[in-house]
Amino acid sequence: MPVDQGRVDPIPPWRPLLRGARQREGRAAGSGWLQLASVAHDGTPRVRTLVFRGWSPSGDLELLTDARSEKPSELMHQPQVELCWLFRKAREQFRLRGAAALITPEQDPTGLADHWQKLSPPGRSVWAWPNPGELLSEAGPWPRDVVDGEAVPPHLLLLRIHLSQVEQLDLKPHPHCRRRWQRHDHWCEQRLNP
Repeated sequence: MPVDQGRVDPIPPWRPLLRGARQREGRAAGSGWLQLASVAHDGTPRVRTLVFRGWSPSGDLELLTDARSEKPSELMHQPQVELCWLFRKAREQFRLRGAAALITPEQDPTGLADHWQKLSPPGRSVWAWPNPGELLSEAGPWPRDVVDGEAVPPHLLLLRIHLSQVEQLDLKPHPHCRRRWQRHDHWCEQRLNP
């Protein structure tokens, strides 16, 4: 689904709740990790853990992925995904549904360069490793760091999720609080049974 990258949408009402859960989570290990559910070419489910990288100007959720992995071709075949973001300390879960778009360095050189520079040198190193998913190559290369100033690798892709629905499950109150927001309903909140 094409998205007008120049358009800036108002912040939906669930975003401050998500930001609050992230803040309550603090610097806990894994607080930026999301599980991405997608469909493989053979129709079987796939779940992968990715790292939240931010929001696009148009409000799409941004992640990074490797063009050499299976994920991009699977997402091009079936772009509908769901993400689960669990905040253990905050005792909240967000489920986010939408359509994935893959952005190459040629399509958005500035956006990918910005994400690349924000990665730590050890974080950049995985992009210099051999192709993911292939048989282990003990010879490598397996660098521990990729220093500042290195060019953005051509296989670094920006994964933008254009969200259509968000659910929050807050486990703190009794009974638990479950809410849903849908884009087609202008992000109006609906309360659901937990």
